[in-house]
This record gives sequence, C-alpha cells and structure tokens, in this order.
Amino acid sequence: MRPVYRAALLILCNIFNCKLVGYKNINMAKKTEKKVVAPQEENKADVKLDRLQQILKTTPQISANDPVERKLRLLYEIQVIDSEIDNIRTLRGELPNEVRTLEDDIIGFETRISNIQVEIKKAEGIISQRKLDIANSNALISKYEEQQKNVRNNREFESLSKEIEFQSLEIELSEKKIKEAEELIKDKKASEEETKKMLEERKKDLVAKKQELEKIIANTEKEELVLKEKSTEYKQVIEPRLLNAYERLRKNARNGLAVVEVKRDACGGCFNKIPPQRQVDIKMGKRLIPCEYCGRILVNWDE
Repeated sequence: MRPVYRAALLILCNIFNCKLVGYKNINMAKKTEKKVVAPQEENKADVKLDRLQQILKTTPQISANDPVERKLRLLYEIQVIDSEIDNIRTLRGELPNEVRTLEDDIIGFETRISNIQVEIKKAEGIISQRKLDIANSNALISKYEEQQKNVRNNREFESLSKEIEFQSLEIELSEKKIKEAEELIKDKKASEEETKKMLEERKKDLVAKKQELEKIIANTEKEELVLKEKSTEYKQVIEPRLLNAYERLRKNARNGLAVVEVKRDACGGCFNKIPPQRQVDIKMGKRLIPCEYCGRILVNWDE
C-alpha cells in the first residue's frame, strides 16, 4: 500500500473511530509467504544427493524394445554420475596442473645446473691448457734466448728474435683467454647458485602441493572410483549412437553438461526460453529433443 493511501485511510479511521488493521495483516501475510518458500530452495542439494545415491544403487538394464523415454533416463543418469566426477575434479582445482608445472620446472632447473657445470668444466679445461701453453712458451723463450748468445750472424739473431716475439704474443693471448675463462666461471657459478636456490624453492613448493593434492585425493579417490565404475557400467548398456552423441556434446560443452533438465521453462544448460509446445514434447519423452540454442539433450521429469 502506498504511503498516500495509508495516510488517507488513517484520517478516515480517526473520523469514524475505527482501527486500521488491514495493512498490518497484509504485511504479516507477506512475511508468512516468504518463510514458506525458503525451505524449498534449501532442499535442492538434498534432492540431487538422494538422486545420485539412488542411481548408484541401481543396476542399469535396457533392451532394444525399450521406449525412448527409458533410454533418455539412462542417458540422464550417466550425466548425473559424470557431473559428480567433474565436481570431484573441480575440488582438486588446478593442483594437478600446478604439480606438473613444478615438476617440469625442477627438471628444467636441474638441466640448467648440469649445463652450467659442463660449461664451468670446459672453462677450467681451457685455463689448464692455456697455463700449459704459457709454460711451454716460456721454455721456448728461454731456449731461444740461450741460442741468441751463440748465433753466427744477424740473420739467425733476427730469426730467433721473431720466435721470441711470437711466443711472447702467445703468452699474452693465453693470459687473455685465461682471464676470459675465469670471468666466465665466476658468472656461471653465480648463475648456478641462483638456479640452485630457485630449485630448492620449487622442490619445497612441490612437496607442499603434493601433500595437499594427496590429501584431497585420499578423501575423494574411493568415491571417484565408485562413480567411474558406475559410469562405465551405464555406458556399456546404452546405445553406441546415443553414447557418441553424449560424449561429443560433453566435450564441446563448457561445463560438461550434455543432458539437462528443463527448469523454469528454460534450458538447464544455456538458460534460453523453451516454447510451451516443445516443453510438452520433451515431457512426453517420445523422441530425443535437443535445445535449439546450445544443442544439449533436453529432458523433463516430475520427480
């Protein structure tokens, strides 16, 4: 009731010495209605759970002469089981992918460390070889210097001088290569230490994620195994043609729903409105009727 109308009624009631009770009664009726509707919404989860438990206790049986309605019901029961399996996998979330990613990271870091160690050993080998070359060059220089003392002419002296100069250049080159190799080793060792720290962090994260995943699997593994066995049992008795259509729809559907109920005159998958006549056909269950918008198989039974 609008405030203007209520004020007018109050004025009339004061004039005629009567009480305004209708407005309060209307409010009380509205509150009572709300209280009655609420429990129906809360019982939806219980209904789904009871339906699943009933399906798990049932042994699927079907023959070629069974009506389409029976085949549709079996297909819907497969959907209920598979949806529950999807819910269990959703409970695990991204943990399996995170575990695989961490394992790949660890393998990558270990490979990187191994490659770094190979490069360090290679650089150390270069240093050892260059030091040996320096020692040989120094020995040759000493030899040539001694020979210069006993030369007979300028030609021999100049030849020996060129050899000494060449060996001196070889020593300078070797020292440069040694310095480069030492710098490389320094950088590689720093990179190795950093990679090892990252590797240890990934290993700790992997242990934590695995423990979390194992805990979830321990709580749901038995239930998932029962559901998988029941799903396989149902799929063995359903027609291959229907099963292939179901699997194809499930693969293409974002939420894995291939068979959905009509809820509030709309498709339970895409929530588009369904014409009344089409709803009648669906409820009769005489033939398989897909949704005009999303292609999901529609069913409608009064539970």
